[in-house]
Amino acid sequence: MSVFNAWIFLLIAGFLEVFWAVGLKYTEGFSRLVPSILTVAALILSMFFLSKSTQVLPMSTAYGIWVGIGALGVALYGALFFEEPLTIARAVFLTLLLVSILGLKITAS
Repeated sequence: MSVFNAWIFLLIAGFLEVFWAVGLKYTEGFSRLVPSILTVAALILSMFFLSKSTQVLPMSTAYGIWVGIGALGVALYGALFFEEPLTIARAVFLTLLLVSILGLKITAS
């Protein structure tokens, strides 16, 4: 697998992490069938693409970026769709998280 494909797989894994993490709210404790199935499927696919990306990328880089995409994506989704507060302080720290993700990408060997 090429390095380019590994980065694409990592991005897919990160977006799927956002999907399954947000999906947890819609499962209502896994009591709703369709959201539960979609959430578990997204979790499995996210892990699959993360594992594929680590065949080429350093684990510490891949995992850090995967978690960062998930945390950033879920925080933004919560602010946009669940009316969770997005204070200036939270926005600053989310920006720092984005800078950290980019920093891990830039410094990856």
